[in-house]
Amino acid sequence: MTGRAPLIALLMMLGIGWGATQPLAKIAVSEGYRHFGLVFWQLAIGAVVLGIVSLFRRKWLPVTGPHLRFYALIALIGTVLPNSASYQAAVHLPAGIMSIVISLVPMFAFPIALLLATDRFGWARLLGLLLGLAGVALIVGPEASLPERAMIFWVPIAMIAPAFYALEGNVVAKWGTLELDAVQVLFGASVVGAIITLPLTLVTGQWIDPRPPWGAPDLGLVLSSLIHAVVYTTYVWLVGRAGAVFAAQVSYLVTGSGVLWAMVLLGESYSGWVWLALALMFGGLFLVQPRPTTNLANSAVSGET
Repeated sequence: MTGRAPLIALLMMLGIGWGATQPLAKIAVSEGYRHFGLVFWQLAIGAVVLGIVSLFRRKWLPVTGPHLRFYALIALIGTVLPNSASYQAAVHLPAGIMSIVISLVPMFAFPIALLLATDRFGWARLLGLLLGLAGVALIVGPEASLPERAMIFWVPIAMIAPAFYALEGNVVAKWGTLELDAVQVLFGASVVGAIITLPLTLVTGQWIDPRPPWGAPDLGLVLSSLIHAVVYTTYVWLVGRAGAVFAAQVSYLVTGSGVLWAMVLLGESYSGWVWLALALMFGGLFLVQPRPTTNLANSAVSGET
């Protein structure tokens, strides 16, 4: 792939595809499916897809003790814990609000990076963080912002996911990946994560029977899982081809298209406060985007593992 135009087109396709995952998650929880069951199948489907990719690459997983512990860590902070929170919040919050909240990943990443000494302080990035928090305040503050005031409780639950994704990126930036490439990390984390969540799914009675008949929630789960596996792998390729800063611009597309997908697929509509919050989030994203010298892991945006 040569030239800038094809890379921009690929970036747009990634953002549009990634943005659809929040409305699809809303569909997945629409008829009673619960978080552990959904997370297990998301990981299992991702493991199958990435296993096929690994088969074609002829590059398999090291299974030493340190590697297994690393897979478990990435599975927990990159998928099991954040996605469990996201699926619970998705039951109660509009998908468009979830898409806006998930854009907090780079804003959470900044203070975590300062604590771990993987990045340096910058006033512009601090302003970006404050703009992101102001956007959240506009979502939860005015009475007209959310369809129901009872939804306010679930906004902090939804914020758990971007906080964990930011932590994941900084952990990788600080301690590396044991010389594994991105596909290996995601494949290993998916396999180990599925093993972790299977007993939780069974013990809590959240098992989702994969046999037909299949309904809209099943379709939402499968499509969301496939999109996660495909777009994140493609995103990693794009970072290597065009650079971390260029690829990080997908943040805007994921958030904006997520809101639009929610309007198209779910018929959602939003108050003026929410649109203002979205504008503040975009401003915050612009200010906290990584510099060209920033570690790749710190530029990870709103895509889950």
